[in-house]
Amino acid sequence: MAECLACLAAARVSHPGRRGALRRVLARGAVRAYARGLDVAVAIVHSRGLSGVVAPRVSVEVHLAGGLPGVHIVGLAETEVREARDRVRAALQTARFEFPARRVTVSLAPADLPKESGRFDLPIALGILAANGQIPADALARYEFAGELALTGELRAIRGALAMVLSARHDGRAFVLPAASADEAALVPDAQVLPAPSLLAVCAHLTGVAALPVLESRPVTAGAPAGADLADVRGQAQGKRALEIAASGAHSLLLRGPPGTGKSMLAQRLAPLLPAMTEDEALESAAIASLAGQFRVECWRVRPFRAPHHTTSAVALVGGGGVPRPGEISLAHHGVLFLDELAEWDRRVLEVLREPLESGVIHISRAARQSRFPAQFQLVAAMNPCPCGWLGHSSGRCGCTPDQVSRYRRRVSGALYDRIDMSIEVPALEAQDMAARAPSSRSSETSIVRERVAQAHARQIGRQGKSNARLLPAEAERHCALSAPAERLLAQAMSKLFLSARGHQRIVKVARTIADLAGSDAIEGSHLAEAIGYRRDVG
Repeated sequence: MAECLACLAAARVSHPGRRGALRRVLARGAVRAYARGLDVAVAIVHSRGLSGVVAPRVSVEVHLAGGLPGVHIVGLAETEVREARDRVRAALQTARFEFPARRVTVSLAPADLPKESGRFDLPIALGILAANGQIPADALARYEFAGELALTGELRAIRGALAMVLSARHDGRAFVLPAASADEAALVPDAQVLPAPSLLAVCAHLTGVAALPVLESRPVTAGAPAGADLADVRGQAQGKRALEIAASGAHSLLLRGPPGTGKSMLAQRLAPLLPAMTEDEALESAAIASLAGQFRVECWRVRPFRAPHHTTSAVALVGGGGVPRPGEISLAHHGVLFLDELAEWDRRVLEVLREPLESGVIHISRAARQSRFPAQFQLVAAMNPCPCGWLGHSSGRCGCTPDQVSRYRRRVSGALYDRIDMSIEVPALEAQDMAARAPSSRSSETSIVRERVAQAHARQIGRQGKSNARLLPAEAERHCALSAPAERLLAQAMSKLFLSARGHQRIVKVARTIADLAGSDAIEGSHLAEAIGYRRDVG
């Protein structure tokens, strides 16, 4: 500073205004030089973001420097992340830690990845403590952290814990999570999960005072949903047969019939008939549910069944938002999506189903980012035959004109109809179908059908490694070869039913599933004829 003042004297600045300005410039330079002499501290904490079903690495870098006290968070942080400055300050003070009276800069890298939710509270708090020397900084490198802080220092549950641990296990670091979210994360095999109730417990672990317990992987096997037994459905033998075929080959199904005939009951009993989920399928399904904050440990390995109302918007069905989240079709991944009252849905909403029905994935594009969610669901839809619902009923109650019936059915596009594998009529019940049955006659109907479905599915996995409905055209040509008589029968059906090439493929795949249920290596004429019967009413 003395040298600066000497320079000022040597300059012999005579004008008072200029002399004052020069003094201010030199003074600011002296302050900056003094600040550079301070002890600047940096700490790095590992965490995870969320982008679709992927959890990319996020480095939480905390920098303490001289200047006016304050906390500045950079790195494309959403509002809930920026609010972490107040939650972290209160949590540290409540836990009797010293909050540094310095300029605190928190950088969430990479900077071009949007950051949302309160999961970064815990790594930000630990970074501040490590940079300020209150916990050892070298202990942070072995862990990844995520958790929302309460003002008391307690850790609250976060969504996406399972997806984050799935991505983190390949990096060889243990994951510290709130105790409320650790159970779902422990479902990931070979993952080291440390549940923590509070910020103090995490700090005690890092300083060696009291170690956090390691939560070992303990997958839970859950049975079929209670009460979803096929025996609850009176009559409807053809509907039950169609469910068995659909469950065996992962085929989509349309149920048509008057109100009260059991269409919804049939649809609700498809998921318990499906083959048991593999571990990879269970992890994928659970990870998507975790992203939406809807995963429950007791639902592990249970096929999801989603039944949104017909007033559901396209965004709720497909997914989206400022930070895209999975919609109903992704939440039904490896399970069943049931659309009741199909003709009452907005046609523009239904059209979004066309791509994922073919590809099994859904791409969500926004101006700033794109996300990809899996959507390998099994569609089951139900609708009335006409606006009043009583077309063809023996009571003659229907008063709909042919034009009204035609307009009603055209609410669903032909392109969507063409993507449905099977369609059946669910007729009104007769009086004898409603008669009470002895308990012994209904004891194990679902388990018997499930066993047949499992055997047919095992044949498909052994032959081609996937369900028949997932076969690509070249694979279908190889695994679903028809005999000459069957080819002639299918050619006649295409001519009379005006089938598209897609319809041809779907009939062949359904016939292959019927042959698998019969234990036949070849597709016989009877198998093909039954498959054509299920296609006749599509559209």
